[in-house]
Amino acid sequence: MATTIRLQRSGHKGYAVYRVVVADTRAPRDGRFVEKLGMYNPNTNPATVEINFDRALYWVEVGAQPTETARKVLSMAGVMMMKHLRGGVKKGAFDEAEAQKKFEAWMDGKQKTFEAIKTKDADKKNAFVKASLEAEKKVNAAIAKKVAEKKAAAIAAAQPEEAAEAPAEEATETPAE
Repeated sequence: MATTIRLQRSGHKGYAVYRVVVADTRAPRDGRFVEKLGMYNPNTNPATVEINFDRALYWVEVGAQPTETARKVLSMAGVMMMKHLRGGVKKGAFDEAEAQKKFEAWMDGKQKTFEAIKTKDADKKNAFVKASLEAEKKVNAAIAKKVAEKKAAAIAAAQPEEAAEAPAEEATETPAE
């Protein structure tokens, strides 16, 4: 039986989440499968990949052919890198301990990249919130200035009327004396 590693869609409209499965090549996309290897959620940033590493590595080494997208998902999880390193061990290029060191160094670099992406997104979000707050403060200051001008204009308009009333009273009182 020819097997393939591929994605099986689940989730709801507009929010697809995929299962990474091993299936017969003739089975439909969302049909029967041999084994579920994990989940892939492209909706998060960076994309979330949860793979049963040992089983995925087993199926890749046995000869299951991943689709292009499944290959990228397995690469993100490190399965394809480990397969590559084990090939080097079989050829005698280096031993198992050195292969494990290389894999751990590669995974540390991958984790740092993911953390950098998350930090960058958090900083971007904080900068956006700060800019929004500053813009809101400017708008509020402009509104406060307009209100102060209106109050000043109303007070100025009321004072000339009082000043005009006072001389008129004096004018009526002086001729009467």
